[in-house]
Amino acid sequence: MPVLFLIAGICLLVLGAETLVRGASRLAAAAGIAPVVVGLTVVAFGTSAPELAVSIKASLGGQGDIAVGNVVGSNIFNVLFILGASALVVPLVVTRQLIRLDVPVMIGVSAAALIMGLDDEFGRIEGVVLVSGLVVYVGFLVLLERHGKNAEERIETEAPGSRRSWVRDAFFVAGGLALLVLGSRWFVDSAMAIAQLLGVSQVVIGLTVVAVGTSMPEVVTSLVASVRGERDIAVGNVVGSNIFNVLGVLGLAAIVSADGIEVNASLRSFDMPVMIAVAFACFPIFLSGGRISRWEGVLLLTYYAAYTTYLLLDAAQHGALAGFSFVMVYFTIPLTVLTLLVIAFHAGRRAPR
Repeated sequence: MPVLFLIAGICLLVLGAETLVRGASRLAAAAGIAPVVVGLTVVAFGTSAPELAVSIKASLGGQGDIAVGNVVGSNIFNVLFILGASALVVPLVVTRQLIRLDVPVMIGVSAAALIMGLDDEFGRIEGVVLVSGLVVYVGFLVLLERHGKNAEERIETEAPGSRRSWVRDAFFVAGGLALLVLGSRWFVDSAMAIAQLLGVSQVVIGLTVVAVGTSMPEVVTSLVASVRGERDIAVGNVVGSNIFNVLGVLGLAAIVSADGIEVNASLRSFDMPVMIAVAFACFPIFLSGGRISRWEGVLLLTYYAAYTTYLLLDAAQHGALAGFSFVMVYFTIPLTVLTLLVIAFHAGRRAPR
């Protein structure tokens, strides 16, 4: 039964997010907003609704490891798996705004989350600060769009739709939210039941099963956007979702928690630094000609496979963990850092002066 409810919860989350994004995207498109801004806000926030619902539900239930692990695991999954898989479908285009503004913001909020969690918890004060940061970020994007900074990327839209179409799209938004709430309840409850049956810690469940499950809307949205040629939306969805996960999801989860969200030591010492490192890795990859090539997509997917393998080996205390860690620390990671530095160097030489 827990497995059936887990699958049903994932289905409801995906269906709810798809319905929510479809209605919200139509409402935003009618206002003539640039695709990258739509990806960073409407699509990103809509596809992050499962993370929001799950983390708040976990926070209210005193399951802090699920609440924080869901955010951290989702952000790692979004960059390494979703961008990697999308780039395999078709090389992704990266706009100047993402490189100059949104990726630095993603790095900054990831680092801020780690700093705030050094005292072992996220309290209501930290939650208010994070949510306030989200309001400032969205407000700045709106001002940037309104003043025509993204004029070259502005999409052409038809005349405003009829009142009937607006009501229909609003109904999609409301229906999507309802499905997300129900799906998140089934998903968290079943994931916890499976964790107890298998003897797996809440941290690992939050970083893997819950994080991947709640990121399914981002997977579907980015892959579909890539296939349809909306590649700026595919990338903007990932970056915007990561920003919203930290500022909105983690912030609201901390606010609704009566005693604050406890931050597990393993999250502070390993997974949150990985989240920051993954965000930093976007810089040289995004700079390489303003696109994410297929081989860079393979690199991202390989690192997600390595990260997941480490989590599973560590959870099982497998004998291969020491050897695997040695290879990653002393060979794979230094080689990747060198590769990214070379990419950044050549991108800098090609950049117009």
